Amino acid sequence: MKIKSSRVSSLFAFPAKVLRPVKNYLVFQQRRLEVRKKRLVAEDPFSDSSRLNDNAASDADAAEISGHDRIEALKIEVERRLITIRKALTKIKLGRYGLCENCGKMIDTDRLRIDPTAELCMNCAKKRSKRKQITESG
Repeated sequence: MKIKSSRVSSLFAFPAKVLRPVKNYLVFQQRRLEVRKKRLVAEDPFSDSSRLNDNAASDADAAEISGHDRIEALKIEVERRLITIRKALTKIKLGRYGLCENCGKMIDTDRLRIDPTAELCMNCAKKRSKRKQITESG
């Protein structure tokens, strides 16, 4: 395990005027995803209590199962995104936003502009991607 450098974080922190729009954007995305998650729960065929008493044909059951599986996959993805947003908001609050979780160096601002929830600098992200490819292929 690498030791994270505390020197980098103490030397650099984004000014509040830079973080404010990032925080506002993340809060907006968080609310949007929470609404999406509620809608997905409502759309889930398995959330219909009358379904238990329904004697539908097997093809209707298959459609319900397929719909449920699709909704579950979407809910998992929404929850993953919510977690990354919450982590980014916590980092803003703690003054650690923009620092790589692996090496402790600053994440490039262009990268953060594209993905405000980025947790790794480009070098560490590339290394992780290579390790993942090796693990998946081997």
